[in-house]
Amino acid sequence: KHARSIMNKQDIQFLFQYNQWSTKKIMDAASRLTPAQFLAPAEFPQGGLRGTLTHALFAEWIWRNRWEGTSPAHRIQPDEFPTFESLRARWLEEEKLVMKFVEEVSEERLNSPFSYTNTEGKTLTRILWQAMAHVVNHGTQHKTEAAAILTSLGQSPGDIDMIWFAAEYK
Repeated sequence: KHARSIMNKQDIQFLFQYNQWSTKKIMDAASRLTPAQFLAPAEFPQGGLRGTLTHALFAEWIWRNRWEGTSPAHRIQPDEFPTFESLRARWLEEEKLVMKFVEEVSEERLNSPFSYTNTEGKTLTRILWQAMAHVVNHGTQHKTEAAAILTSLGQSPGDIDMIWFAAEYK
């Protein structure tokens, strides 16, 4: 067992601002693709760009819902987004809800446990800030996969490392 660490609100806000920044870089690059490129399959765990981005969006959506007290049992599916524009619009909507939660959460709540039911029906308990940091980390993994797909299509998003965001962060 590890000692329980504490997260402050300023640091969790920084992580989610980084998450927003890296998502924008990916979305800006993806907006330059043709519809066929957006829908094309690729050899990644979630499939092509649409599947990879849908998976990252799904994670933000389901975890925000869990933090807010509901536990959806269904997954957001790639076929819900026939176009890049439909995916970007849905992600921008979700991002507003996530950032509202991040702005409003108290430090006491950040450092407290919460319970939820996963998509397999198992009830789990986690410390809120750890689940929130997981969402950013998980998103980084899948946005990196998206960046590789985009780069292979001639549309690199550029660096999405947190250190580059930190250099711009004021």
